[in-house]
Amino acid sequence: MHLGMLLEMAADGLADRTALGPAADGPSFAELGRRARRLGAALAARPGTRIGLIDLNSPAVPLTLFGSAIAGKPFVPINYRLADPQLRAIVARTAPATIIVGDGVAERVGPVDGIEYLTRAEALMIAADPDGEQGDGWGGDADDIAVLLFTSGTTGEPKAAVLRHSNLTEYIITTVEFGGAAEDEAAIVSVPPYHIAGISAVLSSTYSGRRVVQLEAFDPKEWVELVRAESVTQAMVVPTMLGRILDIVEADGQGLPSLRSLSYGGGPMPLPVIERAVGLLPHVGFVNAYGLTETSSTIAVLGPDDHHAAFASTDPAVRARLASVGRPLPTLEVSIRDAAGELVPTGERGEICVRGGQVSGEYLGRGTTLDADGWFPTRDEGHLDDAGYLFVHGRLDDVIVRGGENLSPGEIEAVLLEHPAVLEAAVVGIPNKEWGEQVAAAVVIVGEVSEDELKAHVRARLRSSRTPDRIQFRADLPFNESGKLLRRVLRTELADAFA
Repeated sequence: MHLGMLLEMAADGLADRTALGPAADGPSFAELGRRARRLGAALAARPGTRIGLIDLNSPAVPLTLFGSAIAGKPFVPINYRLADPQLRAIVARTAPATIIVGDGVAERVGPVDGIEYLTRAEALMIAADPDGEQGDGWGGDADDIAVLLFTSGTTGEPKAAVLRHSNLTEYIITTVEFGGAAEDEAAIVSVPPYHIAGISAVLSSTYSGRRVVQLEAFDPKEWVELVRAESVTQAMVVPTMLGRILDIVEADGQGLPSLRSLSYGGGPMPLPVIERAVGLLPHVGFVNAYGLTETSSTIAVLGPDDHHAAFASTDPAVRARLASVGRPLPTLEVSIRDAAGELVPTGERGEICVRGGQVSGEYLGRGTTLDADGWFPTRDEGHLDDAGYLFVHGRLDDVIVRGGENLSPGEIEAVLLEHPAVLEAAVVGIPNKEWGEQVAAAVVIVGEVSEDELKAHVRARLRSSRTPDRIQFRADLPFNESGKLLRRVLRTELADAFA
């Protein structure tokens, strides 16, 4: 199946439902289809073999995603927050292409060989022109590249993850019921357009018939106001966003009465934050979703029933599942393997590997990373419990090697976050002449607590070798705009601080 077909199904079968924007006057799915086909026809005639986007959230995002598919060209959303030299380098790698840009972007980047710019206003005008030619939404090859997503590139040159139409549509049709959303449902999209969560939100909402309400860029106050004003029922956030949203809700006491489901992912959720969320929003069903760009989004889900069961249980093993990412999707296979690629016993840690139709594992110019049997090595460390719940312990690349012993930063972070004074915590390895690496932690706290108290807290729960050697108190931790901890940035900062 092809992305254009997902839109055509919604345009035909859910024609009169509002697809995008305000409930009062937003375009219907039928109109969204017409606008995407017009933009698709125009993009097909434009120079270049790819269609880029450098902009905030706006109606141009879904229109360009579907319009690129109809044009038969890969959609390449690019991080507008990159520094100008990095942004220009990514644009150059996208050539030859037509790139739709927000205000001031073309001036930032400047002329680039093989690149033609089209402003957001121009693209929306083309899409809205009732006399414009419309492309064929039912055409296209499922094996073609649908989306290219550049990695954050915290080390080395960013890689471009390849997602084909078959990968994305496999994920949608196996996890979403066509037209399954009630007519009053609306999802807020506040994650940036260049994030896989933003892509999947548009596709899943279109296929289910759910209205999408967009926030240009995340701001907690604006997010809360928009959810209330547009009676938003579904939302997806990253952990750092949720804490800031709860601050607003708790301060004004008005709650989020329309919200029914809130999914979170993109990083480990501190247990105190989700406990606070459940207390403030008892009517909301919480969903922990774990996924990767290379797997077209979600791999495993901890649903509302799992949350309630874990909160209510006195069984430590069941209670511990709050720290899991739930069970793998039934359409995917997940296995845990050692460094030699062999399966490890249940409960033992290893590399999380995934196999299924939605899994790409492919990078532009670098080929596939799937093994001969189709397994994708995620480079995430994890384990499965005896009930099939998946626990993620962090990136294998982030493992600290102290005196020959491998230490998981995630395990130490989880213990630090159990302390009532710790709001955020991050643990890295920094160079040490005697041990090779030593354990360094950075914490954001509320109230007062000493370094010695936090060390004693960790030592009482973990072996002494896992106790941080050094702890830095900070006002904030370095996250990117998607809520991902910039661990390598932190490692450099702590190594300099404790040199």
